[in-house]
Amino acid sequence: MVETNTQPLSAWWPNIADPMRRLGARVADYFSPASDAAATDNAYIVEVELPGVKEEDITIEQHGNMLLLKGHKNASREEEGKNYYFSERTYGAFSRTFRLPADAEDASIEASVKDGVLTLHIPKRKEAEASKRQIPIGKK
Repeated sequence: MVETNTQPLSAWWPNIADPMRRLGARVADYFSPASDAAATDNAYIVEVELPGVKEEDITIEQHGNMLLLKGHKNASREEEGKNYYFSERTYGAFSRTFRLPADAEDASIEASVKDGVLTLHIPKRKEAEASKRQIPIGKK
């Protein structure tokens, strides 16, 4: 005897989508924003993609030679069809840590947000060029 599944599409759709929803929730828990870093003659520029993150949900802290970027992301998406209703929310805390270069002027770091991109401007210290000398090798 062969059994056939006569359940309507709407009856099995939630079951098939559950693993994907759980995976999405785990990815949201480990959200780590993408970033780019570049150097100019006068500064280091770090750009971090934070689409959908409000400025008030971002914190930047300096701990010695480390910059810690923390925040929280909220997003939602809903889909409705003929035989189903699907709602998904993605949220989670994120953090990124950046090591400051030795010549970074850490007291003058500036941050700005525009179009979902956080830009960190880290000026370089203007130090006098190190003196150069030759060290003689002595005999023992």
